[in-house]
Amino acid sequence: MANFLLINGPNLNLLGEREPEIYGSTTLADIESALKLAAQGYGHLLDCFHSNAEHELVERIQQAAGQDLASIIINPAALGHTSIALRDALLGSGVPFIEVHISNIFSRETFRHHSYLSDVASGVIVGFGVRGYELALSAAMEYASQ
Repeated sequence: MANFLLINGPNLNLLGEREPEIYGSTTLADIESALKLAAQGYGHLLDCFHSNAEHELVERIQQAAGQDLASIIINPAALGHTSIALRDALLGSGVPFIEVHISNIFSRETFRHHSYLSDVASGVIVGFGVRGYELALSAAMEYASQ
């Protein structure tokens, strides 16, 4: 059994309402429920955390360092493009992580093309909609079994 942590950043609590033409109609609660069930189906545990506040995300990542986590799955939302603090927290935690973005950030505004996390992530999943979360969990479980 492995433990995983799903972290979602600012505005992802508005999934299902905000810009459905970009983000679809699935809510964050739907994503979390589906991923928890998928992890349980393989005998693993998934904890979920969301915040609109950068400092709360940093604090949760710092807590992860003291937990027995196989991997973090993180959708940093816009903070991926701006937050060195998230990068430092993830590196400091020592926990491998997978970065997820629902939209294809490379087909959007140029300021979204750079992520402060991508070069230090175990992997990056971009542009597959909410299915990206499932892909990330699948990859995280595969890595944990090696």
